[in-house]
Amino acid sequence: TYGDDHRKSLFRDEMDLIRGSIGLVFALLCPVAFADVWGLPQLMAGLAEVRESRARFTEEKQVSLLTAPLRMSGTLRYVRPDQLEKSVTHPYVESLRIHGDRVEWQRQQRTRTLSLRSQPQILALVDSIRATLAGDLAALNLHYRVKFDGERSQWKITLEPRDDSLAQSIALIHLQGSAQQLRRVEIIEANSDRSVMTIQEMRD
Repeated sequence: TYGDDHRKSLFRDEMDLIRGSIGLVFALLCPVAFADVWGLPQLMAGLAEVRESRARFTEEKQVSLLTAPLRMSGTLRYVRPDQLEKSVTHPYVESLRIHGDRVEWQRQQRTRTLSLRSQPQILALVDSIRATLAGDLAALNLHYRVKFDGERSQWKITLEPRDDSLAQSIALIHLQGSAQQLRRVEIIEANSDRSVMTIQEMRD
Protein backbone atom coordinates (compact mmCIF):
# COMPACT_ATOMS: atom_id res chain seq x y z
CA THR A 1 0.00 0.00 0.00
CA TYR A 2 1.00 3.66 -0.34
CA GLY A 3 1.27 4.00 3.44
CA ASP A 4 3.62 1.03 3.75
CA ASP A 5 5.73 2.19 0.79
CA HIS A 6 5.90 5.69 2.26
CA ARG A 7 7.14 4.40 5.61
CA LYS A 8 9.71 2.14 3.93
CA SER A 9 10.93 5.04 1.81
CA LEU A 10 11.36 7.25 4.86
CA PHE A 11 13.23 4.50 6.70
CA ARG A 12 15.64 4.05 3.77
CA ASP A 13 16.22 7.80 3.64
CA GLU A 14 16.93 7.92 7.36
CA MET A 15 19.34 5.01 7.02
CA ASP A 16 21.15 7.05 4.35
CA LEU A 17 21.46 9.93 6.76
CA ILE A 18 22.77 7.62 9.44
CA ARG A 19 25.43 6.25 7.08
CA GLY A 20 26.53 9.73 6.13
CA SER A 21 26.51 10.96 9.70
CA ILE A 22 28.66 8.10 10.88
CA GLY A 23 31.23 9.10 8.28
CA LEU A 24 30.98 12.73 9.31
CA VAL A 25 31.61 11.80 12.93
CA PHE A 26 35.15 10.71 12.08
CA ALA A 27 35.87 13.08 9.22
CA LEU A 28 37.44 15.73 11.47
CA LEU A 29 39.88 14.47 14.07
CA CYS A 30 41.47 17.14 16.22
CA PRO A 31 45.24 17.68 16.79
CA VAL A 32 45.07 15.39 19.82
CA ALA A 33 45.43 12.60 17.24
CA PHE A 34 49.13 13.44 17.07
CA ALA A 35 49.80 12.67 20.74
CA ASP A 36 52.62 10.22 21.51
CA VAL A 37 50.14 7.68 22.88
CA TRP A 38 47.25 7.43 20.45
CA GLY A 39 44.24 5.18 20.23
CA LEU A 40 40.48 5.15 20.51
CA PRO A 41 40.32 7.30 23.68
CA GLN A 42 42.40 10.02 22.01
CA LEU A 43 40.25 9.85 18.88
CA MET A 44 37.07 10.26 20.94
CA ALA A 45 38.62 13.12 22.91
CA GLY A 46 39.26 14.90 19.64
CA LEU A 47 35.67 14.42 18.53
CA ALA A 48 34.43 15.92 21.80
CA GLU A 49 36.09 19.21 20.82
CA VAL A 50 34.35 19.48 17.43
CA ARG A 51 31.56 22.08 17.36
CA GLU A 52 30.78 21.99 13.63
CA SER A 53 31.98 19.73 10.81
CA ARG A 54 31.51 19.82 7.03
CA ALA A 55 32.71 17.32 4.45
CA ARG A 56 32.27 16.24 0.85
CA PHE A 57 31.39 12.62 0.17
CA THR A 58 31.05 10.11 -2.62
CA GLU A 59 29.08 6.95 -1.96
CA GLU A 60 28.42 3.68 -3.73
CA LYS A 61 25.56 1.45 -2.63
CA GLN A 62 25.10 -2.17 -3.53
CA VAL A 63 21.42 -3.06 -3.13
CA SER A 64 20.11 -6.54 -3.79
CA LEU A 65 17.05 -5.21 -5.63
CA LEU A 66 19.19 -3.23 -8.10
CA THR A 67 21.19 -4.68 -11.00
CA ALA A 68 23.93 -2.02 -10.73
CA PRO A 69 25.45 -0.04 -7.86
CA LEU A 70 23.92 3.32 -7.00
CA ARG A 71 26.49 6.14 -6.93
CA MET A 72 25.99 9.58 -5.42
CA SER A 73 27.91 12.53 -4.06
CA GLY A 74 27.26 15.62 -1.96
CA THR A 75 28.02 17.17 1.42
CA LEU A 76 27.66 16.32 5.10
CA ARG A 77 27.26 18.69 8.05
CA TYR A 78 27.09 18.39 11.83
CA VAL A 79 26.36 21.18 14.32
CA ARG A 80 26.70 20.40 18.00
CA PRO A 81 24.76 19.17 19.89
CA ASP A 82 22.04 17.51 17.78
CA GLN A 83 21.90 18.75 14.18
CA LEU A 84 22.85 16.39 11.33
CA GLU A 85 22.48 16.97 7.60
CA LYS A 86 23.20 15.02 4.44
CA SER A 87 22.79 16.79 1.08
CA VAL A 88 22.98 14.79 -2.14
CA THR A 89 23.94 16.92 -5.16
CA HIS A 90 24.55 14.23 -7.81
CA PRO A 91 22.95 12.41 -9.65
CA TYR A 92 19.87 14.03 -8.07
CA VAL A 93 19.22 16.68 -5.43
CA GLU A 94 17.99 15.58 -2.02
CA SER A 95 18.48 16.59 1.61
CA LEU A 96 17.97 14.84 4.92
CA ARG A 97 18.12 16.75 8.21
CA ILE A 98 17.85 15.76 11.85
CA HIS A 99 17.32 18.42 14.49
CA GLY A 100 16.47 17.15 17.95
CA ASP A 101 13.88 14.40 17.49
CA ARG A 102 12.66 15.70 14.12
CA VAL A 103 13.65 14.25 10.73
CA GLU A 104 13.05 16.30 7.56
CA TRP A 105 13.45 14.88 4.05
CA GLN A 106 13.29 17.12 0.99
CA ARG A 107 13.31 16.14 -2.68
CA GLN A 108 11.81 17.69 -5.82
CA GLN A 109 10.28 20.54 -3.81
CA ARG A 110 8.48 18.08 -1.56
CA THR A 111 9.16 17.98 2.17
CA ARG A 112 8.30 15.18 4.58
CA THR A 113 8.78 15.19 8.33
CA LEU A 114 8.90 12.46 10.95
CA SER A 115 9.22 12.37 14.72
CA LEU A 116 11.98 10.04 15.87
CA ARG A 117 9.98 9.28 18.99
CA SER A 118 7.52 7.40 16.79
CA GLN A 119 10.39 5.25 15.43
CA PRO A 120 12.30 3.74 18.39
CA GLN A 121 14.65 1.75 16.14
CA ILE A 122 15.76 4.84 14.22
CA LEU A 123 15.96 6.87 17.44
CA ALA A 124 18.39 4.28 18.88
CA LEU A 125 20.60 4.66 15.80
CA VAL A 126 20.56 8.45 16.00
CA ASP A 127 21.34 8.40 19.72
CA SER A 128 24.36 6.23 18.94
CA ILE A 129 25.59 8.84 16.48
CA ARG A 130 25.09 11.63 18.96
CA ALA A 131 27.09 9.74 21.57
CA THR A 132 29.95 9.44 19.08
CA LEU A 133 29.74 13.10 18.12
CA ALA A 134 29.95 14.00 21.79
CA GLY A 135 33.06 11.85 22.19
CA ASP A 136 31.19 9.74 24.74
CA LEU A 137 32.82 6.32 24.37
CA ALA A 138 30.91 4.91 27.35
CA ALA A 139 27.57 5.79 25.75
CA LEU A 140 28.73 4.41 22.40
CA ASN A 141 29.65 1.15 24.08
CA LEU A 142 26.06 0.83 25.23
CA HIS A 143 24.96 0.39 21.61
CA TYR A 144 28.01 -1.15 19.89
CA ARG A 145 30.87 -3.51 20.48
CA VAL A 146 33.75 -1.24 19.53
CA LYS A 147 36.98 -2.71 18.13
CA PHE A 148 40.01 -0.56 17.31
CA ASP A 149 42.99 -1.84 15.31
CA GLY A 150 46.12 -0.34 13.80
CA GLU A 151 48.12 2.75 14.58
CA ARG A 152 48.12 6.45 13.80
CA SER A 153 49.27 5.99 10.20
CA GLN A 154 46.66 3.33 9.40
CA TRP A 155 43.75 2.51 11.67
CA LYS A 156 40.42 0.72 11.56
CA ILE A 157 37.36 0.86 13.78
CA THR A 158 34.67 -1.83 13.69
CA LEU A 159 31.25 -1.26 15.26
CA GLU A 160 28.95 -4.22 15.90
CA PRO A 161 25.46 -3.53 17.27
CA ARG A 162 24.73 -4.90 20.73
CA ASP A 163 20.96 -4.35 20.61
CA ASP A 164 18.71 -6.63 18.60
CA SER A 165 16.81 -3.59 17.30
CA LEU A 166 20.00 -2.16 15.80
CA ALA A 167 21.16 -5.53 14.52
CA GLN A 168 17.94 -5.84 12.51
CA SER A 169 19.20 -2.97 10.34
CA ILE A 170 23.00 -2.91 10.61
CA ALA A 171 25.37 -5.88 10.80
CA LEU A 172 28.74 -4.08 10.90
CA ILE A 173 30.28 -0.67 10.35
CA HIS A 174 33.93 -0.45 9.23
CA LEU A 175 35.83 2.85 9.42
CA GLN A 176 39.34 3.19 8.01
CA GLY A 177 41.71 6.14 8.08
CA SER A 178 45.20 7.53 8.46
CA ALA A 179 46.25 9.98 11.19
CA GLN A 180 43.46 12.57 11.50
CA GLN A 181 41.78 11.69 8.19
CA LEU A 182 39.02 9.19 7.59
CA ARG A 183 39.44 7.53 4.19
CA ARG A 184 36.64 5.00 3.96
CA VAL A 185 33.35 4.03 5.63
CA GLU A 186 31.67 0.72 4.88
CA ILE A 187 28.19 -0.08 6.17
CA ILE A 188 27.04 -3.70 5.97
CA GLU A 189 23.33 -4.06 6.54
CA ALA A 190 21.60 -7.08 8.04
CA ASN A 191 20.16 -8.00 4.63
CA SER A 192 23.70 -7.98 3.12
CA ASP A 193 23.18 -4.70 1.26
CA ARG A 194 26.20 -2.46 1.72
CA SER A 195 27.50 1.02 1.05
CA VAL A 196 31.01 2.43 0.80
CA MET A 197 31.59 6.14 1.38
CA THR A 198 34.74 8.16 0.90
CA ILE A 199 35.00 11.50 2.72
CA GLN A 200 37.03 14.64 2.15
CA GLU A 201 37.06 17.36 4.77
CA MET A 202 35.84 20.82 3.72
CA ARG A 203 38.05 23.53 5.22
CA ASP A 204 37.02 27.15 5.56
